[in-house]
Amino acid sequence: MSLQKASKIILGIDPGTIIMGYGLIEVQRTGIHLLEMGVLKLSSKTDAYGKLEKIYNKITSLISAYKPDSFAIEAPFFGKNVQSMLKLGRAQGVAIAAAMQSGLDITEYSPKKVKQSITGNGNADKEQVMKMLQQILAFKETPKHMDASDALAVAVCHYFQQKHILPNEKGKMNGWKDFILKNPQRQKK
Repeated sequence: MSLQKASKIILGIDPGTIIMGYGLIEVQRTGIHLLEMGVLKLSSKTDAYGKLEKIYNKITSLISAYKPDSFAIEAPFFGKNVQSMLKLGRAQGVAIAAAMQSGLDITEYSPKKVKQSITGNGNADKEQVMKMLQQILAFKETPKHMDASDALAVAVCHYFQQKHILPNEKGKMNGWKDFILKNPQRQKK
C-alpha cells in the first residue's frame, strides 16, 4: 500500500531571456494556496549561454526546494522578430530540460489559454490577470515584475485544467453548488 501526498505542488514558469517569472502553488482539498512567486533577472552583460545556465540553475533550485509534482510553462507566442523567438525558445527548452531531468510531468499552455483559464477572457491584460489571481489566491501584494504573476497564472491555469490532481479527487462538478463546495476560495465575501 503506497502513501500518496494529500497535496500537490505546481511550478509555473513564464520563460524569458531578460526576466523569467516563476510561481508555485500548493493544491490541497481545501483549495489552492500561493507558496512563492518571483523573477530571475538576467543581466544584459551575461552572454546567451550564461543566461541559459542561470535559467537551468534557478529551475533546478526551485525543484529541489519545493519538490513540485507538476511543471507548467507558457508557450512562446509567435512574434515578428525571429531572433527574439529563437532566444525565447532556447530559454523555454532549458527550463523544460531542467524539469525533465527531475522527472516532472510537463505541460505547455498558450498565453491565450492561460488568460482564458484565469479570467474567462483570452484577451485579458496583465493587470486583469493579476487582480483575478489576487482574488483566487487571497493575497494583496502586487509583484514588481508582472512576469512573476504571469508565471503564477500558468500554475493556476494548470490546476484548473487538471481533472484529478489529488488522489481520489472527483473532477466533475454537479452544478454551481458543487463548484462552490469544492472551491470555497473562489467565493467573494
